[in-house]
Amino acid sequence: MRQIFDETIKETLNYRLRKLEDYFDADVVFHYGEIHPSLEKAFRDFIEQLKKDTEFDRNRLVIFLNTPGGSAETVEKMVSVIRFHYKEVYFVVPDYAMSAGTILCMAGDRIFMDYSSSLGPIDPQVYNGKNWVPALGYLDKVEELIAKSSNDELTEAEFLILQKIDLAELRSYEMAKDLTVALLKDWLVNYKFKNWVTHNSTGEPVTKSEKEERAEDIANKLSNNSIWYSHGRSIGIETLTGFLKLKIEDYSENEELRELVRNYNDLICEYILRSGG
Repeated sequence: MRQIFDETIKETLNYRLRKLEDYFDADVVFHYGEIHPSLEKAFRDFIEQLKKDTEFDRNRLVIFLNTPGGSAETVEKMVSVIRFHYKEVYFVVPDYAMSAGTILCMAGDRIFMDYSSSLGPIDPQVYNGKNWVPALGYLDKVEELIAKSSNDELTEAEFLILQKIDLAELRSYEMAKDLTVALLKDWLVNYKFKNWVTHNSTGEPVTKSEKEERAEDIANKLSNNSIWYSHGRSIGIETLTGFLKLKIEDYSENEELRELVRNYNDLICEYILRSGG
């Protein structure tokens, strides 16, 4: 009975996936869960097989993304794979794409979200030997302790904490932050901003330096904990388009696309959760 149920769900998902492929005229894939280094080879093999198996030679890929985040280095690997095989890449965020998921979205030509979707601050996750931890939290705390020390406000307990900090580990956190900012600047300029040729307000041409300045501003704001306060803060479409001035394809009022996205996304997420996958 379970087998029949599973087959029915898979057939329904495949049908809904084909509807999305027709709508976007693209190959469509779905990622759910953490972006972990162990995914790198499997993701490469999956994309290569997809290009071999599809009956259409499509140059556009649409990635449905539901993730709490993960490794920025793995994101970089994933982007190198998809950009080798596809000229255009779209990201659809039905629910959330946090941290490294947000970084990944910035490598897309277009990002599709609705009023309930969210991205997150780009606080890189670094493995400390036991767990994946947000690097910016460590850096912010160290800066706070150093500032207190310069003002002679450091307590004895805080002094002991500062003494135990591994400088090599701290440097790895700084490099992780620098990497996320560098990736965003590079990808936004080369992909997201590639069709931004004139200013809406003046009609004047957009220069490369202006694109780089905008990309750096977005990267710095997304990596600024003093703005967001929490690594898990949800950044909705209004903040992305207003405060960050990032162009998002808002499908909130597009009934056809919203139905296609939710019919597929909600069913596959529920199936994954029920299956424990």
